[in-house]
Amino acid sequence: MKSIDTGTTGTATEERVHALIRIMTLEEKIGQLLQPFGWQVYRKESGGIVLTEQFKRKVGEEGGIGALYGVLRADPWSGVTLLDGLSPEAGAEALNEIQRYAVEHSRLGIPILFGEECSHGHMAIGATVFPVPLLLGSTWNADLYRDICRAIARETRSQGGAAAYSPVLDVVRDPRWGRTEECFGEDPYLIGEFAVAAVEGLQGPGLDSKDSLIATLKHFAGYGSPEGGRNAGPAHMGPRELHEVDLHPFRKAVAAGAGSVMAAYNEIDGIPCTSSAELLTETLRQEWGFDGFVTTDCGAIEMLISGHDVAQDGPHAAAMALKAGIDMEMSGEMFGRHLQEALHRGLIDEAHIDEAVGRVLTAKFRLGLFDSPYIDPAHAKRVNGCSEHLALAREAAQQGIILLKNEDEALPLSPSIGKVAVIGPNANRIYNQLGDYTSPQAREGVVTLLDGILAKLGRQQGERVLYAPGCGIRDESRSGLDYAVEKASLADAIVLALGGSSARDFGEGSIDLRTGASVVNGQAESEMECGEGIDRTDLRLLGAQLELAQRLRALGKPLIVVYMNGRPVVEPWIDEHADALLEAWYPGQLGGAALADILFGDVNPSGRLTISVPRHVGQLPIYYNGKRSRGKRYLEMDLTPLYPFGYGLSYTEFEYGQATVQPQRITKEGTATASVTITNVGTRAGMEVVQLYVTDEVASVARPAIELKGFKKVSLQPGESREVSFPISREQLQMLNGRMEWTVEAGEFQIKIGPNCERWTSDKLIVVPDEEG
Repeated sequence: MKSIDTGTTGTATEERVHALIRIMTLEEKIGQLLQPFGWQVYRKESGGIVLTEQFKRKVGEEGGIGALYGVLRADPWSGVTLLDGLSPEAGAEALNEIQRYAVEHSRLGIPILFGEECSHGHMAIGATVFPVPLLLGSTWNADLYRDICRAIARETRSQGGAAAYSPVLDVVRDPRWGRTEECFGEDPYLIGEFAVAAVEGLQGPGLDSKDSLIATLKHFAGYGSPEGGRNAGPAHMGPRELHEVDLHPFRKAVAAGAGSVMAAYNEIDGIPCTSSAELLTETLRQEWGFDGFVTTDCGAIEMLISGHDVAQDGPHAAAMALKAGIDMEMSGEMFGRHLQEALHRGLIDEAHIDEAVGRVLTAKFRLGLFDSPYIDPAHAKRVNGCSEHLALAREAAQQGIILLKNEDEALPLSPSIGKVAVIGPNANRIYNQLGDYTSPQAREGVVTLLDGILAKLGRQQGERVLYAPGCGIRDESRSGLDYAVEKASLADAIVLALGGSSARDFGEGSIDLRTGASVVNGQAESEMECGEGIDRTDLRLLGAQLELAQRLRALGKPLIVVYMNGRPVVEPWIDEHADALLEAWYPGQLGGAALADILFGDVNPSGRLTISVPRHVGQLPIYYNGKRSRGKRYLEMDLTPLYPFGYGLSYTEFEYGQATVQPQRITKEGTATASVTITNVGTRAGMEVVQLYVTDEVASVARPAIELKGFKKVSLQPGESREVSFPISREQLQMLNGRMEWTVEAGEFQIKIGPNCERWTSDKLIVVPDEEG
């Protein structure tokens, strides 16, 4: 059917939206609020795709579909593999075909909004796989992350995706939580800076640009503080902590213009986020001025009935969510089945539906979908996985990998070294270095640690590079240990890759613990120990990994341990006995190349921790910016982490001068500048992360002992000095007082500048009452 004209060229978006709503039926309005699973609307056949009859009926007879989730999502959950999935060019052609059917066969010709997962790259075959957000945060380089988000937007929009389910802005409070890897860290200020970079990168110069996406902020809110570290568990926090900590990154991103928000699964003080009018309407829209649309997480409305148990049936659950401020439902099941009944029962008014529909349609107009609904498949082929984006992925890994220990300058390794043994379950397993929310990968597109070292020392394995996996991640088998020790005994140094895995079952099967070859016969037990829904009681290494490290240490060879994982590892024996220790998180498809660059000194490590690494799981929660009233120690140990927030080593040394603040007295609305001179006193060029912290000495409510309020990553040549300055204003000093009002209180503040939260030089700043100004 032909599209109905909703306005002349140049008509304001608001007028076009109202004109369209006036001629829509109730079924068509509800259809705009539904976002079914996109991979279920087609099947691949030779020469293209075939649309399902269910999809065609939904478009032509049942009111239509407002959005589709994950049309191009490929992973074990969607069931899409490399064999039956779509290349970038074919993906673009498929979305064009789906869009064309919706535009030409629906009564009003309203285009579909395609939403795609983009946590660390578009979750589609052929897209660039960047490091996970925990590593991206560890770069402390928001400008680099902005460039990465521009690349993700270019790749995703080139295939027709128009909304990205990214960035994840949760503040991590318990790293036993399996989704820790999806987050930037434990500090709201740092996350807020990355949130702004994400919005600017994903949304670009304008949403109607052919390389821009709507950024969807998630998970709103408190999702990173689940009870016991269990996914979607209740968040126990008061309104002050909620607004000062967990909501800070969201507030910054909304101010930057974010177009969408995803409500979190969890409850806060008994109120599920999906049905919280206080969060979704009062705070988000009325207080912050958010003008985008709000979507649910998958199955969240159903949880109001079974899970949170605050709704008696489907119509009540759908009505609660809609009235609270939900505009679109991922899966579309509850809205699709129950909104009409909720209207007939008087639980909602049609005005509630119209309001939500208006927000969805507004997003589509802003994206330019009505005027330009199709994309160029040839462009998708050119841009996805292009050399420019791969270079960004490698640079991000280089800047985010953290050197935690380097005893007696065990690193960097000399390129002229004789033989290197590359051992461990994460040395050559491609999916173990990519993280969750990753699509199937062609083997040749991923550079593992073994690949990276072979490229440095010569491609002929068995001459200078000796390899054995030794053991699995969770597998308790010791059958490969002897072979690994035998290989390592022939080497001059050992690089041992341990840690975790967020790899879903991509059909690789198990591995031969001697050779590392895949064994696809039989049913392999999952090695996944991190990722969504994979929460732990402990942070120790699983399986035989510790025993492998201990047996290799007994050889007396230099032992360099590389962790690849989605949450901190707490393994005191390795911290004590390894000669060098690198934290690589999940470093992406070129992570192995970046690791080799660092191991052999071609790149000086500059990553810094954005999450505290405890000495023992019993110390949790152990985030650095806790209150001064939290106590000092347990019977067995104190409260200090093994590696503090902001920590990381370099192959060079940086020396800090005395921090200064000028002027030292300001009014509440005044500004000052904090400065320090930093010098590279070593022999190598390197990058240092200069960190600004603030301590409010006396306040009317209890404050954190120390809070990050600024950071800059600077590059210095040997012997070079540079003055680094930070602005001090209301943003760095404000707090919520006893009346829950944002204010700057008069008094003394300590302004601290240094390389991490435990090492700094400071100066004082006095905020005087306004009348003294």
